[in-house]
Amino acid sequence: MKKPVSKEDLRAELEDALGRFLEEGGRIEQVPQGVSGREGDAPPKHGTRDLFIEPKATRTQIPEVIAALDARRRPPKRQPQRGQRGPRRKLIYDDFGEPLRHVWVED
Repeated sequence: MKKPVSKEDLRAELEDALGRFLEEGGRIEQVPQGVSGREGDAPPKHGTRDLFIEPKATRTQIPEVIAALDARRRPPKRQPQRGQRGPRRKLIYDDFGEPLRHVWVED
């Protein structure tokens, strides 16, 4: 099994890459806080509401459609079959579809 990379290893690798960059003549430019996210002389976007300029839309509910949707959500009632009168064994699965355990349920 391959060993996962630790944060210490990542930091050392980043330091080495930065050292090589500076040795090859690269330079680091200091950018004031908040400037790098803007383009040119654009005003700061903090606090503006550009996304929500339309008024809130009103919605009309249709009771028949809502009732039909709610009826589809409810599981259909099952009629007990002949010979199934007691509790039955049901398999419980985890989130990944693997079986966990059996439980007894009443129909």
